[in-house]
Amino acid sequence: MKNWKIWMLAVMLAVACKKPYNPGVINSPQSYLIVEGTIVTNDVTTVKLSKTVNLSSATTTNPVTGAVLTVEADNNSSYALTEQAAGTYTLTGASLDITRKYRLRIKTADNKEYLSDFEQAKATPPIDSIGYKILSNGISIYANSHDPNNNTRYYRFDYTETWKFHSKYQSNYMSNGDSIIARPQDQMIYYCFANNTSSTILLGSTAKLTQDVLYQTPITQIAGNSEKIEIKYSILLHEYGLSADAYKFWGNLKKNTEQLGSIFDAEPSQISGNIHNIKDPAEVVVGYISSGTVQTKRVFISNQDLPTTFLTDYPYDCGIDSDWYDHPKTHINDVAVVLIPKQEIPISAFSVGFAVAGYTASTPACIDCTLRGSTQQPDFWKN
Repeated sequence: MKNWKIWMLAVMLAVACKKPYNPGVINSPQSYLIVEGTIVTNDVTTVKLSKTVNLSSATTTNPVTGAVLTVEADNNSSYALTEQAAGTYTLTGASLDITRKYRLRIKTADNKEYLSDFEQAKATPPIDSIGYKILSNGISIYANSHDPNNNTRYYRFDYTETWKFHSKYQSNYMSNGDSIIARPQDQMIYYCFANNTSSTILLGSTAKLTQDVLYQTPITQIAGNSEKIEIKYSILLHEYGLSADAYKFWGNLKKNTEQLGSIFDAEPSQISGNIHNIKDPAEVVVGYISSGTVQTKRVFISNQDLPTTFLTDYPYDCGIDSDWYDHPKTHINDVAVVLIPKQEIPISAFSVGFAVAGYTASTPACIDCTLRGSTQQPDFWKN
C-alpha cells in the first residue's frame, strides 16, 4: 500500500509539472519552394508551385504566382507554360518527343531561378483494369497493370473521383420572396455531383519480381455508409512510369508525410529531389520532376452492384417541421414568418380538407445538395 501511494504521488507531480513544448520549427521563418508536377509528353503538363507554411499558421495553402515556367528538351527546344490559376501552370497542345530528356526551368517573381535535372522521358504501359473488393464495411479499389517489355518497374498513381448523390429530402416547393411556389425543374436541388482528388501518394514497384506485373495495387477505400456510393461512383485513374530515383523520392516523401506518428513508424529522412536553385544549391526545394507518358482509365461503380447493407450515413442531423398558414396552437402564420424569408426550405404541401394548410420543411443542409456539389452533370457521366 505504501509503494502504491508513492507511485500515485509521483504521477501527480509529473502531471502538475508538465510544461507546454513549442519547438522553434513550428514558427520557423523559413519557407521552402514546393514543385508538384510531371512533364507529360502525350497530354497536358500541369505544374503547381507553392511555399511551405508554418504548423502554427492558419493558412494551409501558399501558392507561388507570377512565375515563368519553361520545359526544356536536350535538343535545345523549349515550351512555355501558362498560369491558369494561382500557382498552377499548364502546357497544352505541345507534341513532345518520348525519346528525349526533359527538365523544368522556373523563374519566380523575386528573380530566383530553379532548374530540375534532365530526366529521360519514360513510356508508361496502359492500365490493364480497375476493380474493387467488397469488404464488411465498404469497398477497396485496386488497379492492375503490366509492362510486357519489363522496362517500367516503378509506378505512381493519382486519381480524380466523381460521384452522384442526393440530399436527405427532396424539395418540390420554394419561396419566390412573396409566396411559396412549385419548384421549377431547372431549380431542383435533390440530385448533385461532387468530386475529389487523391490526397495520398500511391506507388507500385515490380523491381523485385521476375515479371513487370502489378496485381491488385491498392488505390483507395470507400466506406459503405459514404455518399460516394449512394447512387453511382466514378474514378479516373492516372498512371505514371518512374525512374528508380523518382520512386525513391516519392517513397521517402510518403514515409515522412503519411507514415509517422507511432513508435513503430519509420524515422523522418532527408527528402532529396532533383530541383535546385541555380545560384544557391544549398536551398531546400521540395519536389521531383519526371517526364514521360501518362495512362488513364475510368470505371463506374453503381450502388445496384453493392450490398444492400451499405446504407448512407448523412453528415448532418435532419428533421422535418410543419409550417402552417394558421398554426393550430399559436395561430401564427409560419409560412410567412419562416418559409418565405427562406430560413427553411419547404418539402411538400399538406392540406386540411381541400385547402393547403401549410408545408413541411427542413434546413438547407438537409435539402440543398448544391451546398456540397453541383447539379451540372459531367460530360463523361453515364446514366
